[in-house]
Amino acid sequence: MDVTTGNQDLFPRIEPFKAGRLKVGDRHEIYWEQSGNPKGAPVLFVHGGPGAGAGPVHRRFFDPDHYRIVVFDQRGAGRSTPIAEARENSTRHLIEDMEQLREILRIDKWLIFGGSWGAALAIAYAEAFPERCAGLVLRGIFLGRRVEVDWFLKDMGMGRIFPEAWRSFVNFLPHDERLDILDSYYKRLMDDDPTVHMPAARVWSGYEGACSTLLPKTSGEPAGVGSIPEGGSAALSVARIEAHYFVNNLFLRDNQLLEDVDRIRHLPCVIVQGRYDMVCPIVTADTLARAWPEADYIIVPDAGHSAMEPGIRRALVRATEKFKQAH
Repeated sequence: MDVTTGNQDLFPRIEPFKAGRLKVGDRHEIYWEQSGNPKGAPVLFVHGGPGAGAGPVHRRFFDPDHYRIVVFDQRGAGRSTPIAEARENSTRHLIEDMEQLREILRIDKWLIFGGSWGAALAIAYAEAFPERCAGLVLRGIFLGRRVEVDWFLKDMGMGRIFPEAWRSFVNFLPHDERLDILDSYYKRLMDDDPTVHMPAARVWSGYEGACSTLLPKTSGEPAGVGSIPEGGSAALSVARIEAHYFVNNLFLRDNQLLEDVDRIRHLPCVIVQGRYDMVCPIVTADTLARAWPEADYIIVPDAGHSAMEPGIRRALVRATEKFKQAH
């Protein structure tokens, strides 16, 4: 269904009532925080990228009087350490981290909220631990399939809509490196030399950011969700970890999340998708909605990929408000 009404926007800014760090494996330590109502309905925010990290604005999709809001940074992202670390970093690792976090926080079940890569990871976690999920809110659907990665990288994909951005992305590489764009970027991004990996990271993240919104961001809009950093360690973590996951096929069987969706079809779910999402085109959300007909499928007619576009953020807040009725 198309959504054209409803004016509920983000909730007011809040601060965490508790934060900590969790040692996961031999190499990584992930940041986590809780805000809102300590005795409220638990909800886990799962950020995108992979590698993008979370921020204060992510708390604002949830009524703080009702929800116990858990936010964490995935391995190598945001406030987790070491930043931009790709070793011991896979979908399986992240699923295990989420489950370990649930256990240390003594949460029985939680609502899982994720967009873009966060939607794929939310589905993967739910399929692994359906008994631990109260439901899902998914935005800007990405399912980790090769066809979706090809859309991002190739001129016959996102490059057809943003040809100038795609040319800048590809022309950064020398001519002899353009036959395999992903492999060439991966080698540069994984190089230890900052003079090699940082220019590649800035171009990669700039390309993704240029294609993420239907209209350019205005000064009055909230920042943070869906924005892609173009400099510093944040840009490196996005570019390096995305390339790492892409060359490894997101550490999933090509159609795994769809093939296993029957494991979670009994769970309540809201799918929110921008009609003009060019990073994760609507055909993927449509495919998921047809495989999961019990889910509520919300198409925002005047939005692209970013969760901060007005129609998207209102639809997401309406979704979290709807889940309050179950608690």
